[in-house]
Amino acid sequence: MSGSKNYFDGFDPIFRNKELLQVTHLPDGDRIIGRSEELDNLANALKQATKGYTPNNVFVYGKTGTGKSLCSKFITRQLVETADQNDVSVGTAYVDCLQDTTETQAVQSIADQLNRPAETDVSIPASGLSTSEYYKRLWTILDARHDVAVVILDEIDKLDSDDILMQLSRAVESGKLDDSTLGIIGISNKVRYKDSLNERVKSSLCEREFVFPPYDAQQLQDILASRRDAFKRGVLDDSVVPRVAALAAREHGDARKAIDILRYAGEIAEDEGADRVMEDHVRHAQEREEQNRLSELISKATPHSKYVLLALAYLTVQTAGEDTDATEVDVASNDVYEMYKQVCKREQSEPLKRRRVRDLLSELEFLSVIEQQRQWEGRGKGNRMVNRLVDDPDLVISACRNTTV
Repeated sequence: MSGSKNYFDGFDPIFRNKELLQVTHLPDGDRIIGRSEELDNLANALKQATKGYTPNNVFVYGKTGTGKSLCSKFITRQLVETADQNDVSVGTAYVDCLQDTTETQAVQSIADQLNRPAETDVSIPASGLSTSEYYKRLWTILDARHDVAVVILDEIDKLDSDDILMQLSRAVESGKLDDSTLGIIGISNKVRYKDSLNERVKSSLCEREFVFPPYDAQQLQDILASRRDAFKRGVLDDSVVPRVAALAAREHGDARKAIDILRYAGEIAEDEGADRVMEDHVRHAQEREEQNRLSELISKATPHSKYVLLALAYLTVQTAGEDTDATEVDVASNDVYEMYKQVCKREQSEPLKRRRVRDLLSELEFLSVIEQQRQWEGRGKGNRMVNRLVDDPDLVISACRNTTV
C-alpha cells in the first residue's frame, strides 16, 4: 500500500475553518446579528433563574432560520455562566422534538442530559422504563444536582401530546420537586401553536411569547460577513456575500439557508479545483440549497400535508402551458381539495375534512412552501383563496415521493 494514492492528501485553498458554516455551530455573541431585542426579551424572561428563582416559561415563534434555536441556546449558555457566579446551579437540556416525538422519548432525553450518574447514583437507560419512571428519575436528578433547570423544546409542535408541558410546568406546584425548579422554552414555526393546547396546559404555563421576524438583506449580509473567516483570506470574491444575502432575503429571509448557500458555493469551488469562490458558484449553490431546503421542509410535514402539496403540484402541472411559468399558476383551494381526495384514495388513506385541508394549506404557506392570495371574483360571487407553489412542481413532487408519505 506504500505506493497507493492517499485521497485525503492535498492543500485546501478555500476553507480555513469550515465549522463556522455548520448549522450545529453555536457562535459567540458578537456573531449573532440583528437579534439584540430578541436576546434582551429572552434574558428578561429567564433572569430570575440567575438568583435561583423560577424563570418564566417562554414560547418563541418564527419561520425557519430566523435565529430562534440559536438565540435560545446562546442565552441559556450565558444564563448558566452568570448563575454560576452567584453559586446557583442551572442545568439546561435541549430536545429536538422532530427526533424525540413522544413524551417518553423527550423526558428520557431531558433526564439523560441533566444527569451525572456519579453524583446522583441514578441511571437513565435509552429505553426500557415507563414514562412515569423516567419522570421520577428526572425529579430525583433535578433535586440532587440543580437549583434551576431550563428545558428547550425545539419544534415543540411535533410532540405527539402536550402532557409533558403539564408535567414540567406543574412539577413544583404538585410537589414533584423540593429543592429545584424549572422553566420551559418552547420553539415552533407555527405562530398559532398555543391555540392547539388544552386550557389546563395554557393556564399552567403562564408563558411569555416572542415572534422572530425574517432577516432582511442587510442583516443577512452582516451575518455572512461575520463568518468570512471560515474561508481563507482573499478567497471570496467581493460580489459573493452581497449576492448570497440578496438571494436569501428575496426567497425566505432564512439565515441558516444563507449560510448553507455560502458553504455550498465554497464546496463547489473546491470540487472544481478553483482557488476563489465566484458568483457563478453561488448560482449552482442556490440550486443545491433549494433542493435540500424543500426536501427538509417536506420531510417534516405530516402525511396529509404531503398529500395536499402533491395535489397542488399535480394541478399546477396540468394547468401550466408551454409558455406559462409553473410557479405563476394559481390554483383554487376547492380544486386542491378535490385532487387531494384522489391522492388520498391512491394512498388508501381517509381524507380530512375540507376545513382541515384549508388549515394545512395555511401551514404550508407559513413554511414558505406555497403562497396564498385571496382573489375577488366579482359582484355577487365573493372571493376565493388561490394557492401557488414557490418551487417548480416537478421538484415538489420528487421531494414528496422521496420522503415517507
